[in-house]
Amino acid sequence: MSLRTSATRYAKALFDVALQENTELAKVATDLSEITEAVTQNPELQRVAEGAGIPDDKRKALMAAIADRLGTVGPVKKLLVMLTDRRKLNLLPDLSSVFRERLLAHQNIVRADVTSAAPLSPEKTKALEEHLAQVTGKKVELSVSVDPALLGGVVARIGGTVYDGSVKTQLQRLRQELVEQ
Repeated sequence: MSLRTSATRYAKALFDVALQENTELAKVATDLSEITEAVTQNPELQRVAEGAGIPDDKRKALMAAIADRLGTVGPVKKLLVMLTDRRKLNLLPDLSSVFRERLLAHQNIVRADVTSAAPLSPEKTKALEEHLAQVTGKKVELSVSVDPALLGGVVARIGGTVYDGSVKTQLQRLRQELVEQ
C-alpha cells in the first residue's frame, strides 16, 4: 500500500472523528500542519519518535507531551500517539495534505491555480474568481502566478481540469491547423 493511500485512510478517519466529536475542523487542520512541521523540521525528534531502541511508552509519552505543548486538539493528539506507536510518522505530510483537501471539499471550496502572462489587477483577479465560481458552482480559492511565456491571457487549473485561454496555446493551435492543411 502506498504512503498516500495509508495517509488518506488516516486523514479520513481523523476527519470523521473530528466531526463526531464536534471539534473545529479548521483547528484540526492547523494543529495537524503544526505537528507535521515540528516533526519534519526536526530530524532528531523524528529519530527518537521512531527509534527502535526506545521503549514504546516513552516514545508515545514524548509525542503526547509535544502535542500538549503545541496545544493540539484531542483527535490530533490521539492520532499522533497512534502514528508514533505504529512507527508511521512519515505519513504526516501526506496526511496533512489530504485532510486539508477533505476540509476544502466539506466547505464546498475548490482551489484554482491561475497563471497569467502579466500580473493581474485586484479587479481582474476578483472577476476571474467570480467567473470560476460560477463555472464550478463552488467557492474558489485562487493561487495566482505569472508566466510571460504565455504571451497573453490566462490558464486556470482546477483539479484535473484546465481552462486554457492563453495566446501561446491559441498560436500553437493555429500553427497546427496550418500544418495540417
